[in-house]
Amino acid sequence: MRTSPIATAVVALGVLAAPAQAAPGWAGKPPRTSCQEPKLIDGGVPYPREYLTRILKCLDKAWSARFAKAGHRFTAPRVAFYEGPQRTVCGIPWPEGAAAFYCTNRRTLVLPLTGEWIEDRTDLYPMKVAAHEYGHHLQSLTGIRAAYDRRPTAAKAKRYELQADCLAGAFLSSVWPSLRRPATDWRKLVESVRRSGDDDAQGTHGSGANRVYWLTRGYTAGSCDTWSAPAAKVS
Repeated sequence: MRTSPIATAVVALGVLAAPAQAAPGWAGKPPRTSCQEPKLIDGGVPYPREYLTRILKCLDKAWSARFAKAGHRFTAPRVAFYEGPQRTVCGIPWPEGAAAFYCTNRRTLVLPLTGEWIEDRTDLYPMKVAAHEYGHHLQSLTGIRAAYDRRPTAAKAKRYELQADCLAGAFLSSVWPSLRRPATDWRKLVESVRRSGDDDAQGTHGSGANRVYWLTRGYTAGSCDTWSAPAAKVS
């Protein structure tokens, strides 16, 4: 049986093949990476652009090494900072209720410098959100997004989003020793992620419990194949 170009690309990265009706999965953390996290607030003054710029460099470093190990080409995403929501972005209306997000059509991370997700915070939530959106870029690079787009459904949308949570967990695991944060900060992040869940049938990102499950799975095992996971784990 012939292997599709998409499957070949993802298998080269250690990505697990999934059932034909789904899209490819993902396995493997990036290598241990040093990330010197700057202060988001210093002396009462916020520095969101400086903070995010540093975190994005850490993400580039970690994931480019993972791709290089697999012998696969890596390109960093474009980045667009905004002071707040705009009428349009990436040629489309600004998504309603969105904080940070990824423009698939332009492979661009859109990072607002204001909003609940980043203002007045000293926890890990801004780093996790940036890592989640970066995960969508990885899905585009490996062909996972293209496979999803062939037959998108509401159920697959949750698998897609939960995989990005898992990839965020894998990144956080790779940089955790260098962050010099106490274990309580991880527990606080877990609770923030739990509260960000969609605990109704109309949501697109998964329940709070499942968002925590995949974040933690990425952190502990780096195994992010949401596409073949049981429905109960991706609801």
